[in-house]
Amino acid sequence: MPSGNFIDYVKIYCRSGKGGAGCMHLHRAKYVPKGGPDGGDGGRGGHIILQGNRNLWTLLHLKYQKHIMATDGGHGGESRSFGKDGEDRIIEVPCGTVVYDGDTGEWLCEVKEHGERITLLKGGRGGLGNWHFRTSTNQTPRYAQPGEPAEERNVILQLKVLADVGLVGFPNAGKSTLLSVVSAAKPEIADYPFTTLTPQLGIVSYRDGQSFCMADIPGIIEGAAEGKGLGLQFLRHIERNAVLLFMVPATSTNIEKEYKILLSELEKYNPQLLTKARLLAISKGDTLDAAALKKLETKCKRLETKLGLPVTIISSISGTGIAELKDMLWTELNKEQNQVIEISHAPIDVTLIEHKETPEEEQQETIYLNEVEEEWDLNKYKGIGWDQ
Repeated sequence: MPSGNFIDYVKIYCRSGKGGAGCMHLHRAKYVPKGGPDGGDGGRGGHIILQGNRNLWTLLHLKYQKHIMATDGGHGGESRSFGKDGEDRIIEVPCGTVVYDGDTGEWLCEVKEHGERITLLKGGRGGLGNWHFRTSTNQTPRYAQPGEPAEERNVILQLKVLADVGLVGFPNAGKSTLLSVVSAAKPEIADYPFTTLTPQLGIVSYRDGQSFCMADIPGIIEGAAEGKGLGLQFLRHIERNAVLLFMVPATSTNIEKEYKILLSELEKYNPQLLTKARLLAISKGDTLDAAALKKLETKCKRLETKLGLPVTIISSISGTGIAELKDMLWTELNKEQNQVIEISHAPIDVTLIEHKETPEEEQQETIYLNEVEEEWDLNKYKGIGWDQ
């Protein structure tokens, strides 16, 4: 999928349908004196419903559909005729879509499963006809109930990719190369930073026909939690991963320092990410000679003890350590504590996270002489030809 087609954030305006008004009618027919009230009820307004669809991978279909409105309920009629219910609007979204209030940033709901339906906005109830208000002392009520008003709100839809393993690392750490080797994914690979601009998914084949999903997100730099680099734009995709695979190149001058910087950025974004299982892969092992590689292996053993997580050396080019890495990931994925992924969704800062999807060109303000408050000093322009 082209990077421009990966849309994981949209802000839309939704409005449910208002309820239809009840009917005020008195029955009139030949040979039926004093027929009495027979006004019917109004129909309910249409709902706004979210529905999970596993065949969708992005929110591209909602990018240019900024207003979604259900239809209103029909009015009640005579002879106790009910009004027609408004038509529901079903918004299909990818599994893993989280919904926030577009004005306050408050978390509203989350769509996790295929076919799961969540009523985002309820349609207004229809009003009661005057037939309901008949009593022994008020046999001809000449009033009926109006329908309930519609609900409306701005909502933010955010897609958080569902994957088993998430790759975390600085730009040019070898994440995209690893994904292209272990899966059929074809991410863009180049020798400059931020080659990956959108998350990439790949299915990693394992033994006996088993597999797991791996996600490559754009590189993280120091200060990403404050908005530097690609900032918060793609950090949210890590929240869905059961296991985080940190990648630091073997050419790094301080592997432990780079790992701690990455861990610190995740903690600033969401402290719950530190509870996930973590592995550290030293990539680009093929760039070292035999002596340097042996020295690095000794250093990895010390890092395992110091950091308290598995550390391995891999090379996506030569294939060294790839099979062992798959075994380590599969072992972590099948641990009981990594089976259930629960993340509490904190409110978002709408002013920081809101994208400028189609920035409008700022119109230059034209200033006329008679609109300027200060007095223009024309003496300084004398003698240059125009006043002669």
